[in-house]
Amino acid sequence: MRVTRLALTNFRSYKNLELELPAGPITFIGNNGSGKTNIAESLIYLAYLSSHRVSQNQPLISLGADQAIIRAEIESEGRTLQVDLEINASKANRARLNGNPVKSQREILGALQIIYFSPEDLDLVRGEPTHRRDFLDKLLITQSPRLAGVISDYERVVKQRNTLLKTRAPENALIPWTEQLIAYGAQLSAERIKLVDDLNPYVAANYANLNEVKPASISYKSSTDNLSADISHNLEILTARQLEVARQEQERGVSLIGPHRDDLHLQLGDFPAKGYASHGESWSMAISLRIGSYNLLKSEGAEPVLILDDIFAELDTARRHQLTSVTKMAEQTFITAAVESDLPKELLSTKFYVSPGVVTQ
Repeated sequence: MRVTRLALTNFRSYKNLELELPAGPITFIGNNGSGKTNIAESLIYLAYLSSHRVSQNQPLISLGADQAIIRAEIESEGRTLQVDLEINASKANRARLNGNPVKSQREILGALQIIYFSPEDLDLVRGEPTHRRDFLDKLLITQSPRLAGVISDYERVVKQRNTLLKTRAPENALIPWTEQLIAYGAQLSAERIKLVDDLNPYVAANYANLNEVKPASISYKSSTDNLSADISHNLEILTARQLEVARQEQERGVSLIGPHRDDLHLQLGDFPAKGYASHGESWSMAISLRIGSYNLLKSEGAEPVLILDDIFAELDTARRHQLTSVTKMAEQTFITAAVESDLPKELLSTKFYVSPGVVTQ
C-alpha cells in the first residue's frame, strides 16, 4: 500500500498543497513549527478519522476557512482508490470514494492503513490508561474497520448511561443502556483480549532485538476478572458483575464496569514498565509496541504505510537502527525531521523541504 498523491486544502497551515509521492522512504525536513507534522497528521486523520494531536476538528481547519479537505490517491494490490474527506467543525464530516459520496465517513476506514511513531509514544508507557486503550482501539480499527462502529457506539452508551446515573434516573430508564453497555462491552473486551494475545510475541521479540536485558511482555488488564476472547462468556461475566456493582454505580453516578476502565499492562522482567522502566527502556517498549503492530498486520496480509514523525532526534543509535530496518519492510514510509543529519542516509532518497505553508523538493 502507498499514497501516490496527497492534496490538502485549508488543512492547518496549508491553504493549498499538492504532492506527488513515490514508493520508499519520503522525508520532510524543516524547522520546528514549519508544518511537517501537519502532513503526517492529515494521513493519520484519513486512516482513523481522528487526530493524534487534538480531540476537536476546529484546530485542523485553517483560520478563516469553513472546512478543510484531504484528498489522497492510494494504490494497493494493483488498484488505485481516491479518497476525499471534508472536515467540518460544526457539522458532520463528508467523504467520497472514487468521487462517489458515501453515507458515513466511516466507509472510508480501511482505505489507508498506517502505523505511526511520534514523540508522544512515550505516553504509551508512562501515561494514563486512556493512551493505551486508544492504541489498542486504533490497531483494532486498522485490522477490522467495522469495529470503529462498535467502539463509537460503546463510547456513546457509556456517556449517556453516566448522564442518567448522575441525574438519579429511575431503574427502568437505565435498563436499555445497561444492556447495550454489556453487549458492546463484551464484544470490545473480547476483541482487545485477542489482539493483545496476538501482539504479545511480536512485542517481546522486538524488545529483545533492541539488546535489552529484561524480557518484555504485554497483557490485557480488565477491571472485571475472568474476561476472555469469547463474547458469550464475557456477556455472562459482565451481566453478573453489573448486578454486584449496581448500587455503587447509583451512589457514585458513574459506570463501574466495561472496557472504558481497562488497561494494557506492560511488563519488563519482574516489574511493570510504568513507574519502573528507565527512559531508554520506555522508548524500547514504545518502539516495540509500534513495530510489533506493524509485524502483526503484515502477518495478516496487510501492507500498512509507516509514519515516523520527529522520532529520530529522540533515539540513540541502536533504536534508530531498529526503526530504519522496519522501513525496509514497508512499501512506503513518511519521515519528518528538523535536522537532516539526524537521519540515516538510506532514508534520504526522496526529500522535501518544509517552511510554513510551503513544501519544495
